Amino acid sequence: MRVPKFADPAIDLRSDTITRPSAGMRAAMAAAEVGDDVYGEDPTINALQRRVAEMLGHEAGLFVPSGSMGNLLGLWCLVNPGQEVLCDARAHLARGELGAHAALHGITMRTWTSFTGVADANTITKLISPKTAFLVQTAAVALENTHNFGGGSVQPIKHIRQISKACREMGIGLHLDGARLWNAHVATGVSLADYGQPFDTVTVCFSKGLGAPAGSMLVSSAANIERAREQRKRLGGGMRQIGILAAAAGYALDHNVSRLAADHAAAAAFAAEVANAVPEAVTSPQTNIVVVDTGTTSAAKLAHEAAKIGVKLSVIGPRTVRAVTSLEVTLPAAMTAGRLVGRLLAKA
Repeated sequence: MRVPKFADPAIDLRSDTITRPSAGMRAAMAAAEVGDDVYGEDPTINALQRRVAEMLGHEAGLFVPSGSMGNLLGLWCLVNPGQEVLCDARAHLARGELGAHAALHGITMRTWTSFTGVADANTITKLISPKTAFLVQTAAVALENTHNFGGGSVQPIKHIRQISKACREMGIGLHLDGARLWNAHVATGVSLADYGQPFDTVTVCFSKGLGAPAGSMLVSSAANIERAREQRKRLGGGMRQIGILAAAAGYALDHNVSRLAADHAAAAAFAAEVANAVPEAVTSPQTNIVVVDTGTTSAAKLAHEAAKIGVKLSVIGPRTVRAVTSLEVTLPAAMTAGRLVGRLLAKA
């Protein structure tokens, strides 16, 4: 088969946040029963909060505009100003949230290094500071599942349970940035409750692979969620008739979770096509994210050249770009994009 010289229309692999609501989702949004959520009177959002908390094995949930706000509130529940959270150096908390935890809540971070983001209890427990007047006190550990900058890697449930046990024994909290936890669930078959219960606070996102236009959820104990609701308003996150967004999220849960397997297949196909041209540039992805090593070519240059032939990529490092599949990217489109990117890398 002849490899096209460009993709028309453009194949957008920058993120799974580029998804747009389907006709069915829009219809659900239009029909949503709504009320004022600041008064706790929006029935659709109340039902969604109960549903997601139960799915993840927690008492209560709080809808938030973004995953970043969910993480901000989740850690705020566990870490006081002047205390620290431990996380991996490539975590979204550390790289993608613009220093909000320090700037707004006085939380510092200390990190461990892992290329894929997969954590283990041994590494983490060695970093935990003892309670002393001479060191910053470790108050929580944060994990990410799946791991964004680690190429959509899945945290093994065995590791999660070991880390949770260690945190409980040492009296510190455990937070999960589960923006793409749905992908981990579909890739492994591990239940959402099994993934969620080991943590004190968990965030999940509806606006990535699930295709909703906005929104995330924080789940935790009823006491933590009551505190987080107040802090959400303090941060400007109090919303009114958000049942419209809750209806989109509910539709996404009903229709778009199991189909994530198609995104995983498309990512694997993209990676295989790149590997056909430059084997050392990629590894086989676990979910819907592929990190591409650009070798001696700058990532910015490769992304620029790819965009000129109709493939949009994200630059995530000096020599790495990221491709993310979603419901907007068909399997043939992913394969075409992989061939085009592979050709550019081979010529570099």
